Amino acid sequence: MTIVHTEGIFTHEISWCNCPGSDPKDWHLALLKKRLFPASISKPKTAFTFDVLNHFLIDAFECKTSALSFYQKLKRFTNNAFPDSDRYRELMGVSWLWRDLKHRKWFGFGHDTEQDPGEGGLAFFCPACPQPGINLPPDWKAQYDRDTLMRQYVVDGNFTAQHMKLSKPELDVTLSDGKGYMATEASYQSHLQQSLDNKERSTCSNHRAINAANINKSNLWATGIGATACAWHGCFVPHSVVDFQKGERYMNMDYSICNALCYHLESIQKALVIYDVGCQWSLNFHRWVKSSPSLLLPPGLEIIPAVGKFHLAAHKLSCFPQYSLNFIKGAGHLDGEILETLWAPFNKISPTARSMTQAHRQEMGSELTLYISVPSLLRKFKTTKKSLEEMNRVYEQLTGVLDPGQVSQWEVDALKAEDDQGEALDIYLLKGDKAPTLGEVQLQLMKNPRALSGNHGDQLRSEVQQLPSPMSTRQDVKLAEKRQRLSARIDKFHSTGQAYLKGLEVDDVFTPEDDPAFCGQEEQDEDNGEFWEDNDEDWEAGDQEGEEVSAELMSIWMPSSIGHGKLMELGLQDLLKEEMELTIGQANDCLDRLRTDLGNKAILYCQTFRSANSTREGTRTKKEIQKVVSRINKHVRSYQRSRQAILRLEPAPSMEEKYPEIRPQDLVVSKEVTEENRFGQGTSKMAWFWMVDGEQGPLNVGAGGMMEECK
Repeated sequence: MTIVHTEGIFTHEISWCNCPGSDPKDWHLALLKKRLFPASISKPKTAFTFDVLNHFLIDAFECKTSALSFYQKLKRFTNNAFPDSDRYRELMGVSWLWRDLKHRKWFGFGHDTEQDPGEGGLAFFCPACPQPGINLPPDWKAQYDRDTLMRQYVVDGNFTAQHMKLSKPELDVTLSDGKGYMATEASYQSHLQQSLDNKERSTCSNHRAINAANINKSNLWATGIGATACAWHGCFVPHSVVDFQKGERYMNMDYSICNALCYHLESIQKALVIYDVGCQWSLNFHRWVKSSPSLLLPPGLEIIPAVGKFHLAAHKLSCFPQYSLNFIKGAGHLDGEILETLWAPFNKISPTARSMTQAHRQEMGSELTLYISVPSLLRKFKTTKKSLEEMNRVYEQLTGVLDPGQVSQWEVDALKAEDDQGEALDIYLLKGDKAPTLGEVQLQLMKNPRALSGNHGDQLRSEVQQLPSPMSTRQDVKLAEKRQRLSARIDKFHSTGQAYLKGLEVDDVFTPEDDPAFCGQEEQDEDNGEFWEDNDEDWEAGDQEGEEVSAELMSIWMPSSIGHGKLMELGLQDLLKEEMELTIGQANDCLDRLRTDLGNKAILYCQTFRSANSTREGTRTKKEIQKVVSRINKHVRSYQRSRQAILRLEPAPSMEEKYPEIRPQDLVVSKEVTEENRFGQGTSKMAWFWMVDGEQGPLNVGAGGMMEECK
């Protein structure tokens, strides 16, 4: 007898039992008692050890090893130089039986040949999802509301799991048709024959899956598979995986969804169905169910359609409030894209299953689905717990600076929208006016408030950065004049300041430095040009010989230059107090102008740059955006200098917490304006300066400003 083991293929002499009463018909039972699985029942000549069969199943799913490659490995173990002994066909048949017997044993049908497992009987569903009679107490209706027990499903298709047509389909034999995760073939084909092929195009966006539903299937029996799974834990629903014939059609997915909704859903009145094209699928779903005798739904079930967060970005903006998981009560912190991660193991084994028989592919697909339906719940729990604590803190921080009356009104509006659903959810859309013309945008930018302090050193540095190298004679002369004018003003300021210092000589002063991240090349500010006019009588052109520092790089002495300790030691408390008040006012003004220009930048991106109909218009808009970016950098530099002065005048932790540092990542375009339906909104946070107004007071939403968008 040939015995196939994990270490090779061996031939042994077998002595069968000749005791009185023994029957040759029971020889296969004697082999099974010795953990040998015979290739045939009568007069077996080949047997496989239980270990080699288990190794074959694990290699198939973990290493994606085909049966032929696995058997070739065993032949190499036996004789690497001259591999022989062909038992590949026997391996295929025995592994098929072995897989079916193990499934029946796992699900309690191994020793009961009379009881039929039924549809989905050789598969298990998510143990964490609510299932009456399984994991819910007898009085669960009184303990929990319908939102808490809402079953949540995610639906998706996979076009990699294809299947070729069989040359002799009449020879295909199945052992567990419809008893695992794949739907019963005969019932499913009957449903397809009775259903009408809906050829309507999507009215939302150019969704590839639906619009490609009528592609030619060539020599394929199935162009892919569709499935329904638990949206939280990624467990496939038994008897809900179906084949595609021409693409992802509604008739295919309706059968999968209805089978999933009927599985252990007794008396649960609410279900959330997340589908990539849920906005289109939900329009006629109930009408299709009523017209098809093969589609059934539990009585009184409310179905709430939604779209996964990743795919929602490809939909029209009107789909965002109605189908976003952020606005569905009971959905929790859910992305609705877990099936995308579950398709990865399928894609690795799909090339092997492409040419299998229909029965073999169905049973192997059910086993693979069972194999990957064990998610890492502990890891997800830890991640969710950490995110919940962080986002609760951010939420409480934002709520604390808003008007309580306005927050209460928002809560009332949100509850009403949850009850009404549909267009009532449009309250979550950004309320923006019609996109302004380029001239209107330019006029608005010209009306923005300017800095009252007139930081001419900063302006001159910006102009120097834009000058070519080498400069022309005219440019060189003009720059020298501006430097002399600025230097004269600085000298005059220092001369005036000596009167307040009462002749004190102060050494070791602090000079603030700008962050290089906010010192990029900028546009010239034309509105502050009057400083450079020749009608200024405060300066005289002097001899520049010996000047080592350019005027735009010269530092201006302020009380903050020597710090709090030195000022108190010299008795200059009045100067400290005056500069402190002026510097705090300057910092608050910078934050106000920063918020305004960040809002203008977002509006330019959203309403002007996106709607540009030509390259010329888009280029002009980019220039306007660049001007706004330059203004934003100026505001940040001015704020950072004010912050440094505040911390030197009052080096207390409370002031550092009151006026934090502005980072480059805080200045990104507000995605709440440009990408309302983007992925990842559940963990997005606003920069700190959006939650303060004036001198760190609460935001007055009713008074207008950039926080008006919250309404």
